[in-house]
Amino acid sequence: MRRLPLLAILLLLGACTTAPVPEGYKGPVARINDTSTPRSGTSVDFFYIAEVNGRRIQNSAISTRQANYGRGFAMTPSVIGRDIPAEPSTVKIVGRTEHAAPILALMNKVYEVSGETQFTPEANQVYTVKGVLKDDYSAVWIENAAGAVMGQKIEIKGSSTLDFFNK
Repeated sequence: MRRLPLLAILLLLGACTTAPVPEGYKGPVARINDTSTPRSGTSVDFFYIAEVNGRRIQNSAISTRQANYGRGFAMTPSVIGRDIPAEPSTVKIVGRTEHAAPILALMNKVYEVSGETQFTPEANQVYTVKGVLKDDYSAVWIENAAGAVMGQKIEIKGSSTLDFFNK
């Protein structure tokens, strides 16, 4: 019974997201895939799109929390991708460390870098959100299939570690 409130919260978090392709949109689309990098057996660095044109969307961090609910200190990343309209867009990209359990986040470092970038995805192309999270430098960006950075790379030179109250 104690799991019911947390499950309700997770479902509500998922319900707060919208589809990146607006209802009724008939134009061309491009694909953007999130990525993850294992940090340890209980933590992963995720690089994902959180918003498209101001609309919060489903991402790999949310998907992983939903897929791993109730597994304790075990976590298997659930990395997703999505289609977005192939038109000029403002996207919020995020790089963030996620831990298998909230207590682990309190006891360990959580890195985060995020910001908005504008770019125009080309129809039928595939893009990937990439990044790096370290003690002295963190960045997140979008790459095309050839490895070129699309839009602006969001960088923090120095620490991107979140404090206790922001974890």
